[in-house]
Amino acid sequence: MIENSKSIDRVANAILVVGMLFVLLPIYIVIITATHSYETFLREGLQYLPGSELVSNMRLVMSETNLVPQIGNSIIIALMSAAGKTAFSFLAAFGIVYFRVRYGTIIFFMILMSTMVPLDLRIVASYEVASNILSPVNVLMDWVGVNYLISHYYGSPLHLELSLLDTYFGMAAPILASGTGTFLFRQSFKTIPPSLIHAATLDGAGPIRFMVDILLPLSKTSIISLFVLMFMGGWNQYMWPLVVASRPDMETALVGLVKLSTVVDGATPNYPMIMAGAILVNIIPILMIAVMQKYIVKGLTLSEK
Repeated sequence: MIENSKSIDRVANAILVVGMLFVLLPIYIVIITATHSYETFLREGLQYLPGSELVSNMRLVMSETNLVPQIGNSIIIALMSAAGKTAFSFLAAFGIVYFRVRYGTIIFFMILMSTMVPLDLRIVASYEVASNILSPVNVLMDWVGVNYLISHYYGSPLHLELSLLDTYFGMAAPILASGTGTFLFRQSFKTIPPSLIHAATLDGAGPIRFMVDILLPLSKTSIISLFVLMFMGGWNQYMWPLVVASRPDMETALVGLVKLSTVVDGATPNYPMIMAGAILVNIIPILMIAVMQKYIVKGLTLSEK
């Protein structure tokens, strides 16, 4: 029996309010700072009441910085990342659950182990691969002696080179795999009754038809929720785009936003403009979460009920 206790309710509500204030206070400061002018910020410091310069600061961001095209870069990279992670995770989980894969459990746990090695830890190796994705071919030609023959007849070995630096695919490719997504789809597929698989087999449905006609519709909310979460992950990538993009026109919004706060000749950065840029950068993720909220909640339950 659960007893109603007003004291427990009050404590729980107090904790909830404190948590909300802890989360919302920085956001409030960002919004308030973006509504003041640079001169007011220099003269009076941090303000706690709204001003009237939000629109002008937004216009300043759009006209004086590269943040708008950089937001476009972030959208492209996040979409590529989310689509790739969702597709690969779905196919990996489909193969593990519905095919008699030898050592499937071991393969699944190896996929999960990939989540323990984030991109930031393998950034040097990833950069080396992205700078020339044909380097393994060069090593193979050296190993089998092809380059020896080429250098013998032509005077120099053959060196193939193809760089993915400063490209959208190069920024998205290292984050296309997701062990977390594979785990979520695997758990979702485990909830589907085996009788449905047997019925599809009796109707003559092969693996591809079963996946397209039955599994995809049943996994709609899981796919959408994972896509949104992976989009957020791709949007919030900072270290890898910072390393792989050497041109300002290929930088992402987060990288551009951080560079706005760089101190030049000891001058105080224009924090009201930077805060306005932060608001502009976060509009798209906030809108996506607001629109897809119900799908996220349903998808994370791991089953369609």
